[in-house]
Amino acid sequence: MNMQTTSRQTAAEAALIEAFNNQIGELPGDGSVIAIRDRLLDDLKKAGLPTRRIEAWHYTDLKTLLRAIPEQAGDAGSEARDPLVEESSVLSVIQGVPDLKASVDGLDISGYAAQLSNGTAATGLGALGSDDAIGRINGSFVRDGYVIDVAAETALEEPLEIQFVHAGGQTHTRLPVSFGANVKATVIERHLAVTSDAAFVSHVSDVTVGEGTELTWIIIQQQGAADTHLGQIRVDLGAEAKLKLFVINAGGKLVRQELHIKVTGEGADLTLRGINLLGAETHTDVTMVVGHNVPHTGSTDVIRNVVFDRAKGIFQGMIRVAPDAQKTDAKMACNTLLMSDDAEFSMKPELEIFADDVQCGHGATVTDIDDNHLFYMMARGIPENKARAMLVNAFVAEIVEELDDEALVESLESVISAWLEKHA
Repeated sequence: MNMQTTSRQTAAEAALIEAFNNQIGELPGDGSVIAIRDRLLDDLKKAGLPTRRIEAWHYTDLKTLLRAIPEQAGDAGSEARDPLVEESSVLSVIQGVPDLKASVDGLDISGYAAQLSNGTAATGLGALGSDDAIGRINGSFVRDGYVIDVAAETALEEPLEIQFVHAGGQTHTRLPVSFGANVKATVIERHLAVTSDAAFVSHVSDVTVGEGTELTWIIIQQQGAADTHLGQIRVDLGAEAKLKLFVINAGGKLVRQELHIKVTGEGADLTLRGINLLGAETHTDVTMVVGHNVPHTGSTDVIRNVVFDRAKGIFQGMIRVAPDAQKTDAKMACNTLLMSDDAEFSMKPELEIFADDVQCGHGATVTDIDDNHLFYMMARGIPENKARAMLVNAFVAEIVEELDDEALVESLESVISAWLEKHA
């Protein structure tokens, strides 16, 4: 049951409503967009933030966990950072404002604010359903972002890094990206904090992958220790398309990352890999829904988690196979290292299958460092702390090494190693 009765507003809910009332005159949008914003905010008022009574939010009681909302972010004078992979093309969004002077060969780039103003953004602005709190919040407040179109047959020689730089306050951004047929590209969607000021961030990426396209899309979340990050990616995967989707969470205080993938073209294939690095008292929730809607498609999903201190992590994974999606081959695994007696990780893998000629399965493991492996390394003179860090690094780096780009692998491994050095 996903109905939620109206209750007394929390401080965060009241702050969201007040922020909307204060900003409504400034938010870009024609009449159709304003009507959608009003409806989304009204739905948020009536339902409130989701609690554990909402099945999709059972492990992340946002009404309780979200204690406060910072004021709207001003101009912090931040600048784009060096790209993760040297020689990458960079498009930066600083405090929610994109650099519209930037250009990349082969890409048609514009600002999302213009689509809000002329109403073309209206069709994609709504929530995905009654439980889509991220969609409601982002649709109510989003001001800007990039709109990117990649023409058919385009091959991007270097990665494209889209940087979302946060320096406290509220930022709400959107990223619609459309890839034509037979494109080859690597995109890094990077969210990073550059100050210790608390931030409240919502972001939605809408990605359409054309027929025969080969796309690697990497999400790296490196928010600050006091930040709330509500992220969502919506993907439509076309015929014979191949998508490698990597998600790395290495920051934030309260994080919800949703992955909504629709496999709509025959012969499409999804490779999903996730790494959650959790320390201190972080609460990180990765919720995934993969819908196989046509025959002869595949997906493999592997999530690796490392949990220190009093951190809490969640992975909810749903694979849905429609009645017409015969010959689907879908597998899902979630593996967790608990490095503290106070650490927690909850897993909820699900299969919803309405076709009879499929191969689907899921599995989950939770463990600590193997004492035999630790003894083997310590017996060769490696200090215990360093030995533990090396074993943890090997546990998560294994899936990063599946990427066939050496520079990209080294860059991601450096992010993982830097986090482990700080927390392990």
